[in-house]
Amino acid sequence: MLAPGAGSTNAALTDDQGGYLGYSFKRLDSRGRVRYTACYKDIRGNVVSAGTYSSKRAADKAWQQAEARMDQGKIGHPSRGKQTFDEYVKNTWLPNHQVEPSTMQSYTYTLNRHILPTFGPMRMVDILPEHVRAWIAKLKDDGVKAPTIKYAKVLLSVIFTTALNDQVTYIHPCRGVRTPTVAVKPRTVITPEQFDVLYQALPDSDTQLLIETAIETGLRWGELSELRMKDLNTRTRILTVSRAVVEVNPKFHPTGGRFIVKEYPKDKEFRRFKLSRQMVEKLEEHVRSEGLDRDDLLFTWKHVPRARSRTKASLDVDTLGWTKPNENGKTYKHGTLSAYNAGKCRCEYCRAAFAQYRAKRRGEEGRDDPRQPRQRDTDGHIPADWFRRQVWKPALKEADLGINVRIHDMRHAHASWLLAGGADLQVVKERLGHASIATTEKYLHTLDDADETALDAFSKIRNRSSR
Repeated sequence: MLAPGAGSTNAALTDDQGGYLGYSFKRLDSRGRVRYTACYKDIRGNVVSAGTYSSKRAADKAWQQAEARMDQGKIGHPSRGKQTFDEYVKNTWLPNHQVEPSTMQSYTYTLNRHILPTFGPMRMVDILPEHVRAWIAKLKDDGVKAPTIKYAKVLLSVIFTTALNDQVTYIHPCRGVRTPTVAVKPRTVITPEQFDVLYQALPDSDTQLLIETAIETGLRWGELSELRMKDLNTRTRILTVSRAVVEVNPKFHPTGGRFIVKEYPKDKEFRRFKLSRQMVEKLEEHVRSEGLDRDDLLFTWKHVPRARSRTKASLDVDTLGWTKPNENGKTYKHGTLSAYNAGKCRCEYCRAAFAQYRAKRRGEEGRDDPRQPRQRDTDGHIPADWFRRQVWKPALKEADLGINVRIHDMRHAHASWLLAGGADLQVVKERLGHASIATTEKYLHTLDDADETALDAFSKIRNRSSR
């Protein structure tokens, strides 16, 4: 707390309750010069400095202005705006921002990757709309995609909204700043015929049951992979969705794990809906064959080591031709180490030559110990990235559907098939757990043949004269 020092030219003033009002006092600086420090009492009752000046008149004006700002509701201390953006985000905003661990992970990545490199060293009060516009332009020039730019700008805006409310700064530099337009692409929904082909390409019956459950229920991956036997009433065929699991980096997990089970799905409310009889019978059979109890996961991660691909025993390099010239203009025979290393060729023959070389060093010479298989840190839940890379993408490649299908698209297909089959829009909304029926309406007419009824009606009138 500051107080008038020796030689003060203005004793502290008091109000009717005996508390301090603003004042200034004289002091000597390190060079022996007379200086005047302005003081006032902040909202917490602490006496703080409003700065040091060369004249008493300037010091008095400073504490009077500080008190005027308090009367207007601008109670933030000017020094708060002088902290850097990096300091404010890491010391104040992130630690006190209450969000899900998965959201905190996403925020942290975006901050470190796209925001802090530009704004981190800048003072909060110095960041203006022109700086935000220049930042967005640079992201675009660097090839960052429009959805990523939009997300980064939204996060930056959230930070400055908090800073503005806390009176760290008195302007919002994101207001009025536009981001590149995010194009709304037409939704491609897998057809029943395409699904049957993909279903047959899945590697085993457990995976087939998992994906069939996904398309029959429309569950999100976090809800699907957290399903337990107790969630299904086999007599009424009612499934209750009351939890979801998210996978995070251990440093964002409360106990350093990988999976966090939330006692609520994404929409924050549990929901119940009925399954088809054949789907319930398949799940019951799965439970019996696996010997699952009520609290056990319906679908669990089972590690199956991938067989290493065998390289060709020998390569006739004289029949394989030559690589394209490298940066030095040199070419090399395909199927040789030189082509792989110096020519940087990655054709199957050059990769096979390198694989044979490595296999010989490991097997015959006992060198270059192979890296041990990665051990998944899981409590039984199926890691989404593992399933996508090791199961889903190979099945898609084998099915060769001609369209890119994500696991989440099973949820889209569920909604589209229901609506195309004549299901009530409100019923579909409740099954999917949508907050707004407008979200559910997006699935109307998404199948390729969904507009056939309208075309038939039009043709009936169009060709009436010929009849």
